[in-house]
Parts: sequence; C-alpha cells; structure tokens
Amino acid sequence: MTNLSTSSPGSGSAAPQVLYTERQWVPWYWWAAGLGLVLLLAAQFALNRNIWWFVISFLAVGALVGWFLTWLSKTVLRVELEADGTRWLIVDDANLPNTVVARSMVVPLSARQNALGRQLDPAAFLVSHAWVPEHVLLVLNDPEDPTPYWMISARNPEAVLDAFVPGQRTETSAGE
Repeated sequence: MTNLSTSSPGSGSAAPQVLYTERQWVPWYWWAAGLGLVLLLAAQFALNRNIWWFVISFLAVGALVGWFLTWLSKTVLRVELEADGTRWLIVDDANLPNTVVARSMVVPLSARQNALGRQLDPAAFLVSHAWVPEHVLLVLNDPEDPTPYWMISARNPEAVLDAFVPGQRTETSAGE
C-alpha cells in the first residue's frame, strides 16, 4: 500500500513569518459610483411600478456590483520569511524567492506610463491595477526561468522592497 501524503515540502518546519501583507482594495469612490449605478438601475426597473420592483432590483444589481468590486480587489501581496532565511514574495498564486532577484527598484507614478507602455517586455510577470499608482520592479537572474522581471502594483513599494530584498534597492529617477 502506498502512503499518499498531502503535506507540502518542508511541512515539518515552523510556519513562515509574514513580514509584509497588503490587499489591493478598489478605492472608496468606486464603491460610491457602484452604489449610484445600482440606485439608477433599480429606479429604472421600478419606473411606474410598485416598490417591490425597486427593492428586488436594488438587491439583485447591488449583489452583482458588490461581487464585481470585491473580485477586482482580490489581489493580495505578501512577503514571507522561511526558517532557512529565504524570503518569498507571494502575489495571489505566484511566488518568487529573493535568491533569484538581481536588482529591484520602485517604479514611481511619473515613470509608470513608460514602464507599462513601450518598455514593457511581453514575457514579464505583471500585476497592475489602475488604482495603485506605484509598482515594484524585480529584475530576475534565473537561467531556468524565461521571465525577465516582475512588476507588481504596491501601495507602499518601499516597504515591500525593505521586507523582500533588504538593502538591495536601486534608486530611480522621476524621468525614467
């Protein structure tokens, strides 16, 4: 009989220490705009009808809009420290060890358009949201991985870099 184990590699060690975590929620004004849209649609459905048309359409459309905004806000960025000293950047289901990072820098709002435009490598790993103005750029040095770099939205990119690759950050100029 074979013993099938569902444990992960290294499961005998202690749980990793979380150094940084952030969830990238959509801004409050998107929720206010969603509420306005729900009210407008519910009022349209209830036009010249009784109040139940308004209530039912408000609840149905409100649930859809609430689900959509929550789904947009699902990105979680986390930096974990393993017992062996390896730091991991985890973005949703993707993970990256700090041992393969050659350079790292903050991409400020002033350089965002260039970084996401013509300078963007199609093979790069990208997680970008319109409501998060800055990014973290991690240039990789891994011969087994064809991905040249990761560019991730971050509300506090300095804190992400300090937790993930302390002391390795390259400064950027506003004109890059």
